[in-house]
Amino acid sequence: MADAAYGLWPLVVLNTVLFVLFAVSFFHPRSSRDWRAMGGFTAFLVALFTEMYGVPLTIYLLSGWLGSRFPLLRDTHAGGHLWNDLIGWTADPHLSPFHLASYVFIGGGFWLIAAAWRRLYDAARAGGLATTGPYARVRHPQYDGFLLIMIGFLLQWPTIPTLLMFPILVAVYVRLARSEEREVAAEFGDAWAAYAARTPAFLPRRALQHGHPGSRGQELQTRQTRGAGGNR
Repeated sequence: MADAAYGLWPLVVLNTVLFVLFAVSFFHPRSSRDWRAMGGFTAFLVALFTEMYGVPLTIYLLSGWLGSRFPLLRDTHAGGHLWNDLIGWTADPHLSPFHLASYVFIGGGFWLIAAAWRRLYDAARAGGLATTGPYARVRHPQYDGFLLIMIGFLLQWPTIPTLLMFPILVAVYVRLARSEEREVAAEFGDAWAAYAARTPAFLPRRALQHGHPGSRGQELQTRQTRGAGGNR
């Protein structure tokens, strides 16, 4: 390797395990559907950290094609910050606009997952739908949180595998969300229908509508009734 920052396979394993455990502690997966969501996120992390500390495959593939136009695109650890290379950022890559923005997305994603879980847990104990906090804005805040974290990593360290995986994982999460919605709709009926009619699934509207009916956020509602909340 041209850079000692690569070929560090213990760091690949360590970072993957740490972020997965961190996500599990925020997400509290219970059902097989929850673990599928975690599995997709874990695959994304493995692909990311493999190129961040293991083998810079993306840089190898792009350097021959774009190397003459972007001299910063080289097989060093700093060269892995591709957005910086493409705009000619020569200062500390960890202080670039892309890197700083990535911290906001990653931190915001973990916060959203944790905040949504608290609302879901409270609603489960009450035997109702979570409609406050993040669930007042979107029906699937925890899935949004995972997507924000992945966007943050793509801003920080984009790779060909993770860029290809991201739209696939979006489709997977949408499919899981729709499946959960069908189960919650069958359980909560009109309450869910009223909530879903005024609350977007993933992208919040600019302004909240007043008078949210009692209905519950989606992916966790199923978990709550089966897990911490309802024992069903």
